Amino acid sequence: MTANRAAAAAAPARGTAAGPPPGFEAAWAHPLLGRLLRDQSRRQRLDRRHPWLLDTAVMLFVVAVTLPGLLRGDGDTPFGLKDARDQLPPAVRFALVAALIVPLWWRRRAPAVTYFVIAAASLTQWSLGVWLPTGVAALIALYTLARNGSLRMLGWAVALAVGQLLLAIFVLVPIEHPVLGGFFMLGTTTAAVTLGLTLRIRRMYLEALQDRARRLEIEQEQRVRLTAAAERSRVAREMHDIVGHNLSVMVSVADGAATLATNRGETSADALRILADTGRQAMSELRRVLGVLREDQDEEGRLSPQPGIRDLDPLLARVRAAGLPVTYRTMGDLDALGSGVQLTLYRIVQEALTNTLKHAGPGSTADVTVTKDTGTVHVKVADTGAAAAGAASGDTGHGLVGIRQRAAMYGGTVTLGPSATGQGWLVDVVLDVPPGDHQP
Repeated sequence: MTANRAAAAAAPARGTAAGPPPGFEAAWAHPLLGRLLRDQSRRQRLDRRHPWLLDTAVMLFVVAVTLPGLLRGDGDTPFGLKDARDQLPPAVRFALVAALIVPLWWRRRAPAVTYFVIAAASLTQWSLGVWLPTGVAALIALYTLARNGSLRMLGWAVALAVGQLLLAIFVLVPIEHPVLGGFFMLGTTTAAVTLGLTLRIRRMYLEALQDRARRLEIEQEQRVRLTAAAERSRVAREMHDIVGHNLSVMVSVADGAATLATNRGETSADALRILADTGRQAMSELRRVLGVLREDQDEEGRLSPQPGIRDLDPLLARVRAAGLPVTYRTMGDLDALGSGVQLTLYRIVQEALTNTLKHAGPGSTADVTVTKDTGTVHVKVADTGAAAAGAASGDTGHGLVGIRQRAAMYGGTVTLGPSATGQGWLVDVVLDVPPGDHQP
C-alpha cells in the first residue's frame, strides 16, 4: 500500500519501489564497466550453482604453472639458481606437487586446514633443497584463509608463512641475494593476505548494506501498518460518535412513542419500550467496546460534532486563505447522504487538500468535484502542482492511508497518482453507497 504521496509519485517514475543507486546505474551503462559487472554477476551465479568449477580451475592453473618446469627438470628457481630437484626421483617430485595442489580442492570449505597442509608440504620441499613453482599454491591458500577463514587462524598462518620463508631463504635453500629474495617473497605473501582481507571487508560491507536495506523495508512496512491502524482507530472513533448519536435519537423517539402509546391505551407501548431498552443496551455495549478509542482524544474533540458536506465550504475557505485557489462543484443531493458517508467525503477532501498544500508548491490550483449518482458517490480532487513534488520531501503522513481506509469502509475504489497529462496530482475516489445509507 502506498503510504504517502512521495512513494506514489516515485513508483510511476521509476517503475519499482526501490531502484539501484544512480552511481551503480551509471557504471552499468558504461561500456567497459558494465561489461565487467555483467561478467562478474554471471561468474557469481555460476559459482553458486557449481562451486566445484572454480576450485577445479584454480587447481588446473597451478598445474599449468608447475608442469613446464616439472617436465624439463632443469632445477631453475625464481632467483636464477639451481635447486636439487634433479637429484630426486620423479615419483617424489610428483608427490610433492600433488601434496601442494590437491588440498586446494578444499580451500573454501576448510581454509585453515588447507593452508597448513600446503605449508607442511612447502616446508618438506624446501627441506629437500627444492624450490618448485607449485609454491604459488601457498599464496592461494593464504588468500583464501584471509578472505573466508578465521582471523585468529590467519594470524598464526601469517606468522608461520613468514617464519618458513625466512628459514627457506637463509637456511634450507640459500640464494645469492637473500635480502632481495626475502623482500620479494614477503611482498607476495603480504599482497595475498591484503587482497583476501580487502575482499572480505568488501563482502561484509555489502552484506551490511543489504541487511540495512532489508531492515529499512521492514520498518517502512511497519510504519505503513501503524499508520493504517491509527487511521482505522480514528475512523472508528468518528463512526462511534455517529452511531451513538443515531442510537440516542432512536431511543428518545422510542421512549416518546411508548409514552404516547401508553396514554392512548395502545398495545404497541410494550413493543416500543422493548425497542427503547434494546437501544439503550446497544448504546451501553457500543460505549464499552469502542469507548477505549476515545482515550487519546481531548475534551474538545469529544464534544465537537462530526463534520459533514455542509462543512466543506468553511474548509475550502480556510484552504483558500492559506494561499491555494480552489474551485468546488457538486452534483446531486448530497445532503440526503447519511452522516457516515458525509464524514467520509469530508475527510477525503480534507486529506487531499492538505496533501496539495504540502507538496504542490506555489502557484498551484486545486479543483474539487463531488458527484452523487444512483448507488455511488464520486469525489475527485485534482491540483496543478508538480506531480513528483512529494518525492523529494520523504513525508510519511497519514493522509493517503486514511483515504484508502475510509474508502474501504464503503467498498470504494481509490486512484492516487499523477494526472493523465503528467501535470498535477489526482485523488479519485468512488464510494458504493447503498440506498439505505441516507438521511431519514
